[in-house]
Amino acid sequence: MKNLTLRKLVSTLLLLAAPLCASAADYPTGPIRLIVPFAPGGGNDTIARAVGKRMSESMGQQVIIENRAGANGIIGSELVAKSKPDGYTLLMANIGSHGVNPSLYKKLPYDAIRDFVPVSLLGTSPNVLVVHPSLNIATLPQLIAYGKANPGKLSYGSNGAGSSQHLAGALFASSFGLNMIHVPYKGTGPMMSDLVAGQINLSFGNIVAVLPYLKSKNLIPLAVTTPERVRSLPELPTLAETVPGFDAVVWWGIAVAKGTPPEIVTTLNREIRKALDATDTKTQLASAGVEPRGTTPEEFGAMIRSEITKWARVVKETGATAE
Repeated sequence: MKNLTLRKLVSTLLLLAAPLCASAADYPTGPIRLIVPFAPGGGNDTIARAVGKRMSESMGQQVIIENRAGANGIIGSELVAKSKPDGYTLLMANIGSHGVNPSLYKKLPYDAIRDFVPVSLLGTSPNVLVVHPSLNIATLPQLIAYGKANPGKLSYGSNGAGSSQHLAGALFASSFGLNMIHVPYKGTGPMMSDLVAGQINLSFGNIVAVLPYLKSKNLIPLAVTTPERVRSLPELPTLAETVPGFDAVVWWGIAVAKGTPPEIVTTLNREIRKALDATDTKTQLASAGVEPRGTTPEEFGAMIRSEITKWARVVKETGATAE
């Protein structure tokens, strides 16, 4: 009798598991949402649309880009963390959501490690220190001299409190003893609009967003935040050449909710890397100053842990807050 009951229990569990196995094997059978936790017009949005378009073509299902901006990526990240772990809701994870936020917010409504499964890194790029032409400043030494002579008069914008743009500015100000005013925005797009209009003086904007304005001469570039000079702007010095160790590389990747079946994660990883290897995707990302960098889920997970450690140190050293 006990054996019969056990067999019935096992049969019931197998029946319950069957739909999950079937859905994982058939994935995807419907549209996929890619949540971008920032406003349209910035690097997150640009890269998501480039990669999502190619994935849609390859997978035979539409990848819908959905912008859920707010609180430095927290709103969109929490949405995905609490979503059904079926592979149909993806997160455009980034340096803010999965690098900076864990150290900057005491009551973060998600855990960047425990609540997500990393799928793949998408790419990296530098932030660029740019100033409005009205400052009549063309070099980094000139900006530093102006800042020291005019404490509290320089304002720098960012795509949100606690973002890499914010912390790059805080680290810059701390390195040179400058008193600069931080002006946070709800995304790179609105920040760039005010910067180009001269409402703020400068920014450590993402290269994806600033490149068009450099070509049109609406903004003046002074330096990049990567440890080495970048191919798209080889004439620009790095901040590390003046401040050894200065490193604020921007990155993007895709993550899904904890509990997503490994088969689905494997499928997504394969499709993402295929999209990044496509010639048109490479061309589009390169024109935006982004270096495509597909990885395994394990490699992306290791990178996230490393970034959390690095930015925790920067937050402590600069005293940056998200208030």
